[in-house]
Amino acid sequence: VLTELSKPVAVLPSPRCLFDEPIQIRVTGLRPQQAVTLHARLLDESGELFQAHAHYRAGSSGELDLARAPALGGSYSGVEPMGLLWSLRSEKPHKRLAKRNVLTPFCVDLEVYDGHGDMSRLLGKCTNERRFLGEGVKRISVREGRLKATLFLPPGSGPFPGLIDLYGSGGGLVEYRASLLASRGFVTLALAYMAFEDLPTMPAVLELSYFEASVNFLRKQKQVKDTGIGVLGLSKGADLALSMATFLPGIKAAVSISGSGFNSFIPLQGDGFTIPPHPYDLGRIKYESGLADFRDILEDHRDPATWGCRIPLEKSSAKFLFLSGLDDTNWKSDLYCQDAVQRLQQHGREAEFYSYSGAGHLLEPPHFPLCQASLHKVLGMFVQWGGQWREHAEAQQDAWRRIQAFFWQHLMDLELPKSNL
Repeated sequence: VLTELSKPVAVLPSPRCLFDEPIQIRVTGLRPQQAVTLHARLLDESGELFQAHAHYRAGSSGELDLARAPALGGSYSGVEPMGLLWSLRSEKPHKRLAKRNVLTPFCVDLEVYDGHGDMSRLLGKCTNERRFLGEGVKRISVREGRLKATLFLPPGSGPFPGLIDLYGSGGGLVEYRASLLASRGFVTLALAYMAFEDLPTMPAVLELSYFEASVNFLRKQKQVKDTGIGVLGLSKGADLALSMATFLPGIKAAVSISGSGFNSFIPLQGDGFTIPPHPYDLGRIKYESGLADFRDILEDHRDPATWGCRIPLEKSSAKFLFLSGLDDTNWKSDLYCQDAVQRLQQHGREAEFYSYSGAGHLLEPPHFPLCQASLHKVLGMFVQWGGQWREHAEAQQDAWRRIQAFFWQHLMDLELPKSNL
C-alpha cells in the first residue's frame, strides 16, 4: 500500500484481512539506521480511540520489517510482529475493545514518524482493514420462538461442523467470535441468554429448554453436519456449555474458557431437576483501586456441602477442552478447571486442559488487546480481569488454534485444515 508520502508503509500479504489473521508490517525508503516511531490508531464504534506506538531503527538498507526488527521501547519492546495491534489501549482507563457490528471492519491506521521523540514529521502511512466476516459468510438474525441469536453460515453447501457460542454474565448478543469462527468454516450460532432485548438482565432461573431449542435450531440447518454439535463458552457461558454437553443429546464437544465445573450465580432448571448456583457471598468482593475482585466470593468448592451445584460432566459422552489463564484476577478459573478435569479422570474420561501463565480472564480471538479491567454491564461495577500484555496475546493465539483443532477433530473427525493461523 503506497501512500502519497515518500516513505511507503506496507501491510502484507494484503491491507485487508480477517481480524484473527497475522500481518507483516514493512517500511521501505528509510535512511540506513534511521530512528523512526511506528504508531497505530483504531477508533471503535463508540468513538473511543485506541493507540499504540513503538520505536524502531531501520536496517542497513533502509528497510524495516517488524517480523525481524526489535522494538526499542514504546508500548512494547522486542521482536513482536503484531505488537502494534495487541498493545492498543485507550487513554481512558478500563475500556474494552469489542466489536458490536460485525458487518463493518475495524480500521487500523499505521503511521511512521521520523525519530524517537516528538511525532511531528510523518513519513508515511497506510490502513489495515481487519474484517469479522470472511468472503461469502452470511449473517442471519434469529428470532424463533424464544430464541435470540445470530446465525453465521460459511459459503457453500457444507456439510460444516455446527457450533453454539456463548459469552458471559455481561449478557447481550456477542457476535464477533462467532463470525470469525464461521469465517473459518463452522456454522456458528451466537446465542444471547440474558440482558438482551426482553431477556431479563439478571434471570431468576435459566431454563435448559432454551438452550435445547438452540441445539435443535442448529441441527435443522441443512449445511450442518449431522454427527453432533459443538458448544463453546466464556466465563458464565463456559459452565452453561458444560451443562449443555452433560444434559442435552447431540452435543459432541464442549470448550470451557475461564469457566468452572459447577453451576454459577443463576439456578439452572432442567426437566424435573434444578442445579442450584454454587454458594457465594458478594460481601467478600475485594476492591482494589475501585475494581472488584470476585475470586474469594465462593464457598470452598471442595466442601461436599457444595457438590449439589456441580455439573455431572462424567455422565456426558462429549469431549471436553478446558482453557484458563493463570493471571485471571476475576475467577479462580484454573483451580475450578483442574477440579472438573480431575473428576472426569476419576471416571476414566480424558479431557484436554491448557492453562496459560500471564493470561487473564478474557481470552478472546487473537490480536484483541488485553483488557485488564472494564465495566460489567449487568453488575454496574468495574471488575478486574487480569493478564499481562505479551503473555495474554500469546495465549489468545494458541487458544484460538486449539479451539479450532479440537472442534475439527471431534465434529468432523479431521485434523485442522492447514491455515496461516
